[in-house]
Amino acid sequence: MAKKKSANEAQNASKPITNLKDFFIDGLKDIYWAENTLVKTIPKMLEQATDQKLKTAFKDHLAQTKMQVERLEKVFESMGVKPEGKKCLAMEGIIKEGEEIMEETAPGPVRDAGIIASAQKVEHYEIATYGTLAAFAKTLNERAALDLLLKTLGEEKKSDSLLSSIADTNLNSQAVDGKLQSKDLNAV
Repeated sequence: MAKKKSANEAQNASKPITNLKDFFIDGLKDIYWAENTLVKTIPKMLEQATDQKLKTAFKDHLAQTKMQVERLEKVFESMGVKPEGKKCLAMEGIIKEGEEIMEETAPGPVRDAGIIASAQKVEHYEIATYGTLAAFAKTLNERAALDLLLKTLGEEKKSDSLLSSIADTNLNSQAVDGKLQSKDLNAV
């Protein structure tokens, strides 16, 4: 029995991408969907986190993500393209994995460590995506888009570094036994 094609599959089958500009716009749509989805997902992670530094990081990152959505809208505008999202299957999978981690772990340091692991997967995907899109913008001589994408790329790298720092400040050590430990371990 033949599987019915989704609307995206049907659209892609009828009109293949044949140039870098169209591929660039397709990538923008992908990350635009991802960032808008993260605006809805980060509050769930914030609610499930117990470490105060982690909660603060998520509050700050939510505001930053909203700004990144606005920045992407400016990228679309600079190119004369209507902002629209295209479901990002990679981000959808990373988010689902993070939701499973939150469901399968008890509140506390172990869940917090899992949330950080999930959030860093998100950051790494975003870093890869924004780096690639910036390279495309540079090649296409889309200077306004390039500047905006590089600003977001820098923020994503800082967010990843902050998450590593939070994990290394005794949180992962607390997760060893699932409870607070009294010894203060230095980061590796």
